[in-house]
Amino acid sequence: MSFVPGSQQRHLRACMVCSIVQVQQRFIREGCPNCETFLGLQNHPEDVQQCTSQVFEGLITLADPSSSWVARWQRLDGYVPGVYAVKVVGQLPEETVQSIEDAGGRYIPRDGTVHDDDA
Repeated sequence: MSFVPGSQQRHLRACMVCSIVQVQQRFIREGCPNCETFLGLQNHPEDVQQCTSQVFEGLITLADPSSSWVARWQRLDGYVPGVYAVKVVGQLPEETVQSIEDAGGRYIPRDGTVHDDDA
């Protein structure tokens, strides 16, 4: 289900909130499996463009995020199994950040700009 043929790799995008990597069409068709409740990407291609990025570094495959030290290190524990980016370049729109906070979440950028007091 998560296999991506070589011809589709240029369509990979990473969620700027949780850093899961999927092809663009899957984000549009199914939304983000971790963030859909507050991002609402399903069937909204323009939101997929704003909340995911084609620019990311490194890939981590997690089969069991709840017991993985890598998942804890990357703040991925509690997410669904899948492929995640180590760093995701891009900025969420301010209204999206506000909706995450309104939903009781806390947005921590995935681009490596987190300060020690933010972690």
